[in-house]
Amino acid sequence: MKKTASEKRIAESIRVARLYYESGLGQAEIAQKLSISRPTVSRLLQFALDEGYVQITIVDPFSSVQNLEKTLEEKFGLKEAHVVYTKASDYHELTSELGKFTADYLTKTVKDGDLIGVSWGKTMYQVAAHLTNQTAQNVRIVELKGSVTYTPTPVYGEEILMKFSQAFHTAPNVLPLPVIFGNQTTHDIVMEDRHIKRLIDMGRDCNVALFTVGTVRDDALLFQTGYFTHDEQAEIQSRAIGDICSRFYDKQGRVAVPEINRRTVGVQLEDLKNKEKSILVAGGKRKFDAILGALTGGYTNCLITDIDTAHQLLEEA
Repeated sequence: MKKTASEKRIAESIRVARLYYESGLGQAEIAQKLSISRPTVSRLLQFALDEGYVQITIVDPFSSVQNLEKTLEEKFGLKEAHVVYTKASDYHELTSELGKFTADYLTKTVKDGDLIGVSWGKTMYQVAAHLTNQTAQNVRIVELKGSVTYTPTPVYGEEILMKFSQAFHTAPNVLPLPVIFGNQTTHDIVMEDRHIKRLIDMGRDCNVALFTVGTVRDDALLFQTGYFTHDEQAEIQSRAIGDICSRFYDKQGRVAVPEINRRTVGVQLEDLKNKEKSILVAGGKRKFDAILGALTGGYTNCLITDIDTAHQLLEEA
């Protein structure tokens, strides 16, 4: 059966549309290939759009991110959730992107007179490394936990404080102690020191706390610092799913090993619930359980994470 003029036009428009949208040819190339004029190609493409033979869907990843953030806030009772759109497969690259986003976030939100409590670790180092000169005045920086270790393993405490103090043009308040003592007696005696009590109080009273979560994997940074015996590490791994400021917690966010918690130097988990901004920066599959436990425990009101972790959190919720 012979095609009508209308059917011919439809067929031509679809052929041109396939060459343009599916094969990726330009209008001039299509015109040459089909021996028609370029204006004819343009009219046929417009006809295909107008008649609905071609339908264009725009996927805005940032719109999706905004929806994720809002849903995270609702599901976990957060004041703020920030999802970093990244497809980084390498964990170091992922933490670098989280660090850059967090540094930019601090630049936008830290205000005059803030007291910022800072933890240590690889993720926190990435935040510090991306900080630039800040304009907020009279900002103070305090270490949220001790950073003296018994091994050469770097925890980046000194470097982080130095970079924060340079960015905010201030002198840091360093907590010059191990984060975990070998026994509670020594811990309790040291905690009576007036200078140490002042630093601990600063960490408790800071209005902005910035921290990440640690895992209980064998390669966890905290397990490489010489703080724990083999039996203590085994006990931690059997009862905890992560740590914040070297305080271990279980899936429900409860203190997992009270005896070790009593020997720990730094901000208490419960104190993190009372901050103006309690900022948790963490992402990646390896930290998922620890992040979920921290959210369950209510220790953060501002979460900064990657898009894949955000999706997984909502699936779990």
